[in-house]
Amino acid sequence: MQRDMDLVRAILLKLEECPHAFAPNPFEIKGFTKEQVGYHAVLMQQAGLIEAFKATAISDPSPSAIPLSLTWEGYEFLATAKNESTWRKGTSAVFAKAGAVGFELLKAVLTAELRKQIGL
Repeated sequence: MQRDMDLVRAILLKLEECPHAFAPNPFEIKGFTKEQVGYHAVLMQQAGLIEAFKATAISDPSPSAIPLSLTWEGYEFLATAKNESTWRKGTSAVFAKAGAVGFELLKAVLTAELRKQIGL
């Protein structure tokens, strides 16, 4: 399974909208399977973006976790990725030129795009 940065963003946005800082149960993202969301939750926990509960069973085809809450780093990334226009401009520029990119480069591009939009 490939990492999907649109799904990463969708998970962060859903966690941020929770009124009590904990994820709803069940945690679902429209248009994505439970396996995709669970695997991305594992990746996001590894990256320090979210707190998650490891939920992999021996019979599961992929590692899985259940998102619990955002971390400081998750909020920081979301600050650069939240605006739809910034997200689309930043990701389209990066993926058109480089295809797949690392998380830190994407974050830097989004930060630069946001700075440009606010005149810094």
